[in-house]
Amino acid sequence: MSTRRRLALGGLALGAAGVVAGVVALQRANARWAGATDPCAPADYEPLDGSSFSVTTSDGAVLAAGQAGHGPWVVLAHGWTNTAAVWRPVAHRLVAQGFRAVWWDQRGHGDSTVGRDGYGIDRLGADLGEVMAHLEVRDAILVGHSMGGMTVQALATYQPQEFAARARGALLVATASTGLSRGHLDAQAVALMGSALPALAVGSPLGLALVRGTVGATVVRDHVMQVRDWFLHTPAATRGEFLRSMLAMDLSQGIATIAVPTTVMVGTRDRTTPPRMSEQIAEAVPGARLVRSEGHGHMLPLEAPDEVVAEIVRLAG
Repeated sequence: MSTRRRLALGGLALGAAGVVAGVVALQRANARWAGATDPCAPADYEPLDGSSFSVTTSDGAVLAAGQAGHGPWVVLAHGWTNTAAVWRPVAHRLVAQGFRAVWWDQRGHGDSTVGRDGYGIDRLGADLGEVMAHLEVRDAILVGHSMGGMTVQALATYQPQEFAARARGALLVATASTGLSRGHLDAQAVALMGSALPALAVGSPLGLALVRGTVGATVVRDHVMQVRDWFLHTPAATRGEFLRSMLAMDLSQGIATIAVPTTVMVGTRDRTTPPRMSEQIAEAVPGARLVRSEGHGHMLPLEAPDEVVAEIVRLAG
């Protein structure tokens, strides 16, 4: 056997051994994650008893939405490659405490379509305004997670009068107003995320390991499974085009005009939108309060629903 052939076979053997080792490590991690204490009860993941409806936006998108409960309004905007289901643990708690929760799948996510205006962050802010106008929402706490936080900021930036007319407070959870761009790497990142490759990787046996970084020190298996599944059900165009918009956005000047009580909340282990991004928002919004959730990562609606609800109640009070 030639030296070249021996080296090739040796490389293949090492590669196969690496894959096996990775699978074994993931199996062990899965066992640990399955035994972790979940702050959410099984019922928290179930759909809420309420009413489902749809909103056809001014550009023709059809947004799948819902509401439940009675009392003060709380409007919940979800993040990139998630769906409104991420808010179920929070919404269950809100309804139990006498609030009325409203949620919808952002355009291109879940059961919602994409309208003529496409995937702009400014358009997400307009969608938020149109959902609230549909229900005649007033005096609401606007809550946004990740890209949902950008949605709330976009309404304040591009439609400040609408924001002022609808909001009595804002909670911006694990989000950013700018600073996502990596310059010359942006085009490659958008192209990759808009391709089939990320879904193939996340859908592989190692998929849970790939999304593990979305949560903090304690990994609950149900949390990473949901993050994986939501990602897999997000169309490639939605992933890529919203990433393009987030990389280009700068909401820092617009949010400086926010005049309602605002809380900015971030996990100390957030790798997706690191704490420095929340610190920048808190510095830009007049009088904003910064809350750090110790040990938690990016998925605070799942990792720390009680803390999120406590901040909503505080703003409503």
